[in-house]
Amino acid sequence: MKKVLAVAVHSDDETLGCGGALLKHKNNGDDIYWLIITSIDVENGWEKDKVESRRKEIDDISKMYGFCATHSLNFPTTRLDTIPMKDLISEILKIIQKIKPDIIYVPNRSDIHTDHQVAFKAIMSCTKVFRNSFIRKILMYECLSETEFSPSLQTDVFVPNVFVDITGFLEEKIRIMKMYRGEMETFPFPRSEENIRALAMYRGATAGVKAAEAFVLLKEVI
Repeated sequence: MKKVLAVAVHSDDETLGCGGALLKHKNNGDDIYWLIITSIDVENGWEKDKVESRRKEIDDISKMYGFCATHSLNFPTTRLDTIPMKDLISEILKIIQKIKPDIIYVPNRSDIHTDHQVAFKAIMSCTKVFRNSFIRKILMYECLSETEFSPSLQTDVFVPNVFVDITGFLEEKIRIMKMYRGEMETFPFPRSEENIRALAMYRGATAGVKAAEAFVLLKEVI
């Protein structure tokens, strides 16, 4: 049994990027955990009803996955670049050292969303092996509407080298994603059921299976 931590900059990143893999981990008997770095709140201009609705969504989705624990750091969404890096690192590190995960799923470093870029730097600063030797594998995931819109530069391209067969978990992944009311729209919107299926099928065809999620292996200790 392994401890698996999925780090989401915004709630829904985990489902788009590694939802199928998380369901597979759970099915295999692994302990799965969820860390959400940002949140929405009234103080930053969000409607009270939307804030309360999102909190309920997170609770319901946590139960759907069967997370052992869900941790929310509640940094303001879209404003991570205004937070001192040392504060981000300190709060993320507390959760990592509390859970002591074997495997960590992290957002793509070159996503177009600034929050993702900032969060990636902070997360990786928390994974130094001489401080956290319990971490055995770090996988970077892609996120629809963020990864594919990064600049078409060689240094920013997402080039996966690990594929997880999620053939038996794709439908549940889509059901969970639909629980995020207001995040899914009709095709050709990037976060549509058709596009989630298309990406899963494309990654699956690359790996020789019906549906897959793709990752970049950043570190593995064998």
